Amino acid sequence: MSALIAIIPVVLLFVLMLGFKVTGYKSALITLIVTVCIALWIAPAVDMVPDKFSSASIYNVVWWSFAEGVLKAIFPILLIILMAIYSYNVLVESKAIEVIKSQFTTLTSDKGVLVLLMVWGFGGLLEGMAGFGTAVAIPAAILIGLGFKPMFSALVALLGNTVATGFGAVGVPVITLCNEISPGGAASPQTLCEVSTFAVIQLAPLFILIPFVILMLADKKAWGKNICLAIWTGGVSLAVQLLCATFLGAETPAIIGSIAAVIAIIVYDRLFIRKKGDKKIVSGISAGATFKAWSVYIFILVLILLSGALCPPVNNFLKSHLVTEVPLPVIGSTFRFGWLNNAALMLFIGSVAGGLVQGLGWKQLTVVMANTIVNLRFTVVTIISLIALASVMNYSGMIAAIASGLVAISGSFYPFFAPLIGAIGTFVTGSDTSSNILFGKLQAQVASQLGMTSQTSVAGFSGSESDWLAAANSAGATGGKMISPQSIAIATAACDMKGKDDAILRKAIPYAIVYIAICGLIVLCGA
Repeated sequence: MSALIAIIPVVLLFVLMLGFKVTGYKSALITLIVTVCIALWIAPAVDMVPDKFSSASIYNVVWWSFAEGVLKAIFPILLIILMAIYSYNVLVESKAIEVIKSQFTTLTSDKGVLVLLMVWGFGGLLEGMAGFGTAVAIPAAILIGLGFKPMFSALVALLGNTVATGFGAVGVPVITLCNEISPGGAASPQTLCEVSTFAVIQLAPLFILIPFVILMLADKKAWGKNICLAIWTGGVSLAVQLLCATFLGAETPAIIGSIAAVIAIIVYDRLFIRKKGDKKIVSGISAGATFKAWSVYIFILVLILLSGALCPPVNNFLKSHLVTEVPLPVIGSTFRFGWLNNAALMLFIGSVAGGLVQGLGWKQLTVVMANTIVNLRFTVVTIISLIALASVMNYSGMIAAIASGLVAISGSFYPFFAPLIGAIGTFVTGSDTSSNILFGKLQAQVASQLGMTSQTSVAGFSGSESDWLAAANSAGATGGKMISPQSIAIATAACDMKGKDDAILRKAIPYAIVYIAICGLIVLCGA
């Protein structure tokens, strides 16, 4: 009974968004209100509230859990989302994005290589830097401009925007997941590296399979080239992302991994594909113009690397200065936020510095920021509502009740279904981050119910069994991204295919099912 009551908010969110086609921010806000009502009046009646809160007023428990959710939503998730999209908008305002586009289109004459460069390399970089639809919209639009069919462009863009999304927008999804499952809501560097590493391992076969599928869709006859290029590109991407996740955490795997993939694809093209008789492809853009166009991303990458684990003195200084702590009584938690030690600051500084290099003035940069904030107003409501309702569900005992129900139904086979839970979250919300907010703590609760509390070693990488199952949520969420209504809506808009959402969804669903099933098998074997 408790599990059936506790799952009402999740089902309601599904019904509102998919059944009644209610917009995301309205669905999240309505679900938050219903969740608060359940926590206040139904959860205590069925003894769902944890024993440690038995002496406290349920109103105080709900209020302080709501307050924690709002703080966690704003600092740093919404700040990072804002600055990530701001960085892309600066490129659009300065027209530097047009230079970047043209450079990619002059790198090769091979159709398959060009498609892979756009959706796996450049798309992955856009996802790692900005996320939130840019990695679907931009590559798809460029491909159409190069003469590819709209349906093909939409499908390959959706396929390419999968593996990288776990570390999109400078690692926000995995960082959010780690904070959700950590005591006090602040993940340690060790937890960040463990969960990041496990997420990459769970996606390992897909680093090769997705590029292969993209290449086959581009050129069905070139089996030999497609297999070799997919193994080479996927292997380089996997190795680089695994190293970044293991030693640097969640911020850089998608960014550096995508840069490595671009280099790997170009090297392969030069060595094995381009014939001696082919004309030399020249972009006509000088080194100075190239630096100017890429300056935003260059500055952001340098700042992230300098402020991270690669530079312990800088990292330790940033972590220990200007840190705000907000005690949250009743629920026994303390919210912490480092004003210097967060990716949002690095994104902001890099965007402004790059924008100035590209010729924008302070007034233009301010206007771009204002427009970005206005355009994100509904996203703000959505993220705050989702994180607040996840916090209320946690402290009122709803997540623990759902975990008990899932364990009772699936037993020891639950790890196979863990990625599906993450995929469902992304399908409904359109966001890997939102999926981790909704179900990250749930996965940790299930791990506890299954007795997965000891250390484990997978592929030579050690960590807690609980982190392995939590990482499965993010891994599965990347598959759900391929078929989420929001992603498909972005693809239809970029490809001028209004009213064709259902056709794109039908094309993408088979790939998504196989993708999620592969994740499930790996998680089950690892567990």
